[in-house]
Amino acid sequence: MASINPHIHFNGNTEEAFEFYRSVLGGSFSRLMRFKELNNPDFSFPEEEWEKIMLIRLPIAGGGYLSGSDVPNFMGVVSEEENRSKIILSANSLEEATALFDGLSAGGTVEMPMDEGPWGSHLGTFRDKYGVEWMVEVTP
Repeated sequence: MASINPHIHFNGNTEEAFEFYRSVLGGSFSRLMRFKELNNPDFSFPEEEWEKIMLIRLPIAGGGYLSGSDVPNFMGVVSEEENRSKIILSANSLEEATALFDGLSAGGTVEMPMDEGPWGSHLGTFRDKYGVEWMVEVTP
């Protein structure tokens, strides 16, 4: 069965926020990827965004993790008055991930179809018909 993990979007201060979370929750980051690591000839981020966090994960005692990222400028500013987090479903197989994605996104708005993600997993994002934001992923 899939596990659920929270993902929070920030306006450029993800690293500061996660250092704070780590100081309280303990542990060490299991993943830290900056936008500059995704630059390639087919797709690049503006240089002023290179040091922003693409993905950071802090394992939580007892299982699961807290995940976060900065929102690139071209995607706008996260309104702190609105939902700025996503629920991540981490599936055990691509088949399970696809079924969860297709089922939960029905009647909603797909932001990013299920496809190979930038950190080696398959990933899809959507807002369900109730306005809740989700990410479904599977790591081979």
